[in-house]
Amino acid sequence: MSDVRNNEERSRYELVEQGHLAFSAYETDGEVITFTHTVVSPALQGMGIGSRLIVGALSDVRSRGLKVRAQCPFVAAYIAKHPEWQDLLV
Repeated sequence: MSDVRNNEERSRYELVEQGHLAFSAYETDGEVITFTHTVVSPALQGMGIGSRLIVGALSDVRSRGLKVRAQCPFVAAYIAKHPEWQDLLV
């Protein structure tokens, strides 16, 4: 998604919505990206912001040919519910 950006300097995918920053932090090791935690402001919870963020992040990961280790419970749950992303898992 075009509104999700990869902030490589901070090792996180970011999405700004209504002036609030949501992000999913990661670590990379070769061809594997490990999502460690996701933060969505309480003001944005329940609006699908976390899902939009993860779809944008996973789309970028797929386009870069990386594999995913879903250490973050939110990312793991999202992928478990959406089989179209499960091929990215290591």
